[in-house]
Amino acid sequence: MTALLERAPRGDAPSPPAERFRPDIQGLRAIAVGSVVLYHAGIGAVSGGYIGVDVFFVISGFLITSHLLREILATGGLGFGRFYARRARRILPAAFVVIALTLVGAVLFAPPTQLPSTLRDAIATSLYVPNMLFAHRATDYLAQGQAPSFYQHFWSLGVEEQFYLLWPLLLVVAFVLLRRSRARLAVAMGAVALASFAACVVVTGTDEPTAFFWLPTRAWEFALGGLVALALAGPRRLPRPLAISLAALGLVGLVIAIFGYDGQTRFPGTAAALPVVGTALLILGGTQSGPIGRALSVRPMVFVGEISYALYLVHWPVFTLAQAARGADHPLPLITRLGLLALCVPAAYLLGRLVENPVRRSRRLAGLPAWGTLVGALAVSGVVIAFAATTVSVRGRTSLAADRLAAAPTLGLNPAGTSYVPKNVTPALLDVADDNPATYSDGCHLAPGFKDIPSGCTFGANAAAPLVVLWGDSHAAEWFPALAALADAGTIRLESDTKSGCPSADLDVDYKSSTGPQSYPDCPLWRQNVLRHLADVRPALVIMSNYNHPDLPRGGYPSAGQWGSAISRTLARIPSGVHALVVGETPLASTTPADCLSAHLNHTSSCDLKRSAALVPAMLAAERSAAHAGAATYLDVGPYLCNATTCPAIIGNVEVYRDNQHLTATIAASFSPLFARQLKLVLG
Repeated sequence: MTALLERAPRGDAPSPPAERFRPDIQGLRAIAVGSVVLYHAGIGAVSGGYIGVDVFFVISGFLITSHLLREILATGGLGFGRFYARRARRILPAAFVVIALTLVGAVLFAPPTQLPSTLRDAIATSLYVPNMLFAHRATDYLAQGQAPSFYQHFWSLGVEEQFYLLWPLLLVVAFVLLRRSRARLAVAMGAVALASFAACVVVTGTDEPTAFFWLPTRAWEFALGGLVALALAGPRRLPRPLAISLAALGLVGLVIAIFGYDGQTRFPGTAAALPVVGTALLILGGTQSGPIGRALSVRPMVFVGEISYALYLVHWPVFTLAQAARGADHPLPLITRLGLLALCVPAAYLLGRLVENPVRRSRRLAGLPAWGTLVGALAVSGVVIAFAATTVSVRGRTSLAADRLAAAPTLGLNPAGTSYVPKNVTPALLDVADDNPATYSDGCHLAPGFKDIPSGCTFGANAAAPLVVLWGDSHAAEWFPALAALADAGTIRLESDTKSGCPSADLDVDYKSSTGPQSYPDCPLWRQNVLRHLADVRPALVIMSNYNHPDLPRGGYPSAGQWGSAISRTLARIPSGVHALVVGETPLASTTPADCLSAHLNHTSSCDLKRSAALVPAMLAAERSAAHAGAATYLDVGPYLCNATTCPAIIGNVEVYRDNQHLTATIAASFSPLFARQLKLVLG
C-alpha cells in the first residue's frame, strides 16, 4: 500500500492544504470546554453544556483529517507509527498524571465502597477503553441521583483514541482504492458519517448509554469534521458573504443547543445534529475574516482554547472529589462550585505548562523511533495500573465494620434499625452491589433492548403447587428471593417475568431515565406478550410490583392519578379467574446508602433514609385504590422497611439497600413469611 501511495497524485486528487494557525478554532475549543465545565459546575442556564464534547469531536475530526491529508498529499504516503507517536505525546502525559492524582484523591476523600469500582475505572482509562466500560455498566451520563465515576469524563478521550486508531487506516485505504479522487473520497467519508448517524439515532432509541459512549454511534461527528477538512483542502475559497453566513448559522445552532437543551433532551440521537452541524459550519465559515471569526480569535478565547484539554481533564475530578469529601447527600453550594471552577483554570495552566507542552514539544522525544514512543506509552499504562491496584489494595485493608455484632433481623413493623455497621453485617459493604436476585445471573431477568417475550423461567418442583407469576420491572425482580424460597419449599411454582425499566402498569412512558422518557419499543410488546402468556397458562396468582417514584432522581413517570389509571388498565386485562396481588413500592434514596455507611461505621443514623422523601404517599395511595377497584389485593411493604420517620439502612445485621433504589437479595429473602401469609389469604 505504501508503494501505491508513493506515486504522484493524479486525476482530481486534492492539493496539499497549507498548514496555518486558526485562532478561531481555539475559540471554538473555548466554547466547547466552557460549556462542559459550566454544565458540570451546575450552572442552570447552561443546561445543554454537555454538547461541548460534540464540538470537540468535530474539531478533532477536522484537525486530524487535515493533518492526514497534508501528509498523504505531500509525501505520497503515511507514517502510521509517527502519527500514533505524535498522538501519544500529545494526549497521554497529562492524562496519566490526572489518572494517578485522581486515584490519590479518591483514596483520601471517597467512600471506601467506591474504591473497587474506581480501580476498575482507572484501569479501563489507562487501557484507553473507559467508554466501553461505562456503556457496559449502562452509566447514565446526565444522572443527578447517582455517584458518578471520578473518571467518567475520560469516556470522550477513549472515543477519540479509538477514532485515532481506525481513521488513518480507513482514510488511506479509501484514498488508494478510490484512485485518489476527491469526489469519491468525499462520498466514502459521507457514507461513514451517514451510517454512523443512522446507528446513533436507532441505538439512542433503544439503549441510550451505548449510543452515548460508543465510537460507532459517535464516529459521524468526527467524520463530518473530516468532510470539512476535505472541502477546505481544495484551492477554492468560499465567498466571504457565504462564509460569514455559514459561521453565523453555526453559532446560532451552538447557542440553541447549549442554552436550549437540558436533561429532558434525548441525546445523542437526532438532537446531536444541531451542535455537530453548527460546529462544522463555524469551522467552514471561519476561513474568512468576519465578526464571528474575530470574536473567537480574541486573546482570552485563544487562551482558554490553549488550555482546554488540560481544563477538561482536571475539572471533573476536582468537582466529584470535592463532592465526595462533603458527602453525596449534601450538594456543594454554588459559591463553592464557582470557587472550584476558578481553581481549575490555574491548575489546567500548570498541567499544560509543566506536563503537556514539554512532552509534546520535546525534540528529544520527537527524535525517538515511533515504536519507542508507543512502547513507552504502554509501559506508563502498566505503571499507572500497578499504582492503582497497589493503592486500592492498601486502602482496602481497612475494616469496614464496627467492632460489634448484631442479631439477625426478625421481620416486623416499624423497624428501629441498627445504629452501627455490625461486624457480622451481611452482605458486606464491599459486596452489597452484587447482592442481586438470582434472576439477574441466570438470564431470567431481561435487560433493556433485548427480548420482548416472557422469560419462561419457572421455579419449584412441586407440580401440584399453585402457579404464581412475578411480573414487572426490576422492582418486581427484587422480590424474587422471597418467592423463590416458597418455590423451593414446594408451596408454589414460581414463574419470573421481569424486565428492567419495563413496568407491568400500562404506561406510555416506557423507560425511566434521568434524561427523561426514553423510547423503549420492546417494552409495550413485552407487556402485551406477558398478558397473552397469562391467558395461556392461567396462573393462580399474578404478583405485580413496579418503580413509581415520579419526582426523584430517576423520574419521568406520570402523576399519581395517571399511575393509578395505568395500574387499573393492566388489572382489567388480567384473565378472569386469575387473582392479582399489587405490591407497593420500596423506599428510594438519593444516593447509595452503602457509601454513607462506609464513612459512618459507628453512627449509621445519618445514613438512614427520611421516610417523607423515600416514599411517595400519593403514588402508594393511587396503587392501593387501583388495586381495590380492580378486585386485587394490595400489600404495602413500607411499614416493614420504615418506621414513623426513617427507613433504616441496616436492620439487625442485614444491609437493606444494594443501591439507591433496590433492596438487597438478603433483606428481600426475609420477606418470605409475609408473602406466605398473603398467598394463604388470597388463595386459601
